[in-house]
Amino acid sequence: MIVLGVLLAAGVAALAVAVVLRLNHAAPAPASGGGSAVLALPPGAKIVSTEASGGRLVARIDLPDSGVELIIFDLANGARIATIDLAPQQR
Repeated sequence: MIVLGVLLAAGVAALAVAVVLRLNHAAPAPASGGGSAVLALPPGAKIVSTEASGGRLVARIDLPDSGVELIIFDLANGARIATIDLAPQQR
């Protein structure tokens, strides 16, 4: 019974030390604001939707020639990562 009491006290003390260490050495929060980007759209184009996931932003743009363009941005610095053109298939 005494051994179990000592083990319980040691476990609680170890847990308290771990919590204090994590609070004192917490990872810094990511900086807000990040970079900026300017997206010039062709005349008649419209941004239809945007979706953010995993530090990336995907903007769907409907082009006036019935095409669709997906532009992927890095949210940390606003840089354009990729552009994907989805054009209608010619028959």
